[in-house]
Amino acid sequence: MAADISIRGANTADIEVLAEFNMAMALETEGKVLPADVIRAGVGALFENPQLGFYSMALVADRPAAALMITTEWSDWRNGLFWWIQSVYVKPDYRRAGVFRRLYQSIRDQAIARPDVCGLRLYVERENVAAQQTYLKMGMVETAYRLFEEEF
Repeated sequence: MAADISIRGANTADIEVLAEFNMAMALETEGKVLPADVIRAGVGALFENPQLGFYSMALVADRPAAALMITTEWSDWRNGLFWWIQSVYVKPDYRRAGVFRRLYQSIRDQAIARPDVCGLRLYVERENVAAQQTYLKMGMVETAYRLFEEEF
């Protein structure tokens, strides 16, 4: 399968697939049902406002198999941007087949090539041990930080 995997930036024609991936990921990892109209609008907003980030997709035999979103965080300590990996989803049929590895490596290569990017970050559900093991295998390390939020 590795030879059939290609990576490309997502575009507006991918909004429906990206929305479906996000809804599937939220249901699978958090048991949350995302309203389809809200998630479609949220995905579309990223394309309308490219300064917010971008999506990257993995295709197997030219069919969408996985995707992730990149947003940025300015680090004054490093005088650079962290790329936050978000909305990671790999369709079940393509898991453990090297699809995420190729997608991650593509993002990592892009980040390393840019002098304004100082690193990659992501957050993961505490119970999602399979994803955590995958990220460790990619060379990422768990930090000592905890995530806090207040939603409006």
